[in-house]
Amino acid sequence: MARVIAVSNQKGGVGKTTTSVNLAAYLAAIGRKVLLLDFDPQANASSALGHQALSQEPGMYEGVLGEKESHEITKVSALERLHYIPGHPNLAGLLVELVNAPDREYFLRKFVLSLRHRYDYVFIDLPPSLSLLTVNGLVAADEIIIPVQAEYYSLEGLSQLLHTIALIKTNLRHPLKVAGAVLTMYDERERLSRDVEKELRSHFPHNVFQTVIPRAVALAEAPSFGKPVLFHAPDSPGALAYKRLADEIIAGEEVGLMPSHFGNFSIL
Repeated sequence: MARVIAVSNQKGGVGKTTTSVNLAAYLAAIGRKVLLLDFDPQANASSALGHQALSQEPGMYEGVLGEKESHEITKVSALERLHYIPGHPNLAGLLVELVNAPDREYFLRKFVLSLRHRYDYVFIDLPPSLSLLTVNGLVAADEIIIPVQAEYYSLEGLSQLLHTIALIKTNLRHPLKVAGAVLTMYDERERLSRDVEKELRSHFPHNVFQTVIPRAVALAEAPSFGKPVLFHAPDSPGALAYKRLADEIIAGEEVGLMPSHFGNFSIL
């Protein structure tokens, strides 16, 4: 049975899709069977895996609404063990279609339950906003990984995201765990990056992964080639960082996830 992991941050531009794609790719490369669900109307994760932008092929929209079975819309990436279901701008319309639907927060969860037995990991790449799509993604997931850009504006958004997770746990009675926060776009030469890392590790009330993801040209370039960074520049610092993060996640399974708790989070 798969670990279902949402990758989310309500702030945009923090490396959310980069983390989803490359972490999924490295786990597939070491033998795990992985599915990436692109639940973002921008569909950047799909294009990063070589899917044609604005393709009219059915994808997440049709799957969540029950118009297509999961096997009909699942694509195989350049990595045999990495599958994905593409996103599309029409996911934005799903917000309108679900707003008055019964159990509107559970549509994606029902879809994920129908397929999770076929994989070791299911990653859900979520939009950079708090919307019904994001809530569906969090309710469908067992855990959340939170990419945090090494700047103070990213820290400001964490309190709001943790509050949202707490509301989901309380109001929807869904025991979502925080797998951890991962620092992205990190530059060890900059004092700001080091200060943000210190604040996050000192005050974040959950796990912070030891691996930090550097600001790296190869990570920015890879999506334009429709490839994960392990194919584009496997020896680059960004690629090696995501390999270490994948290893860290697997190592964490061996010792068990630390129990999550929610408290006041204020580091500013």
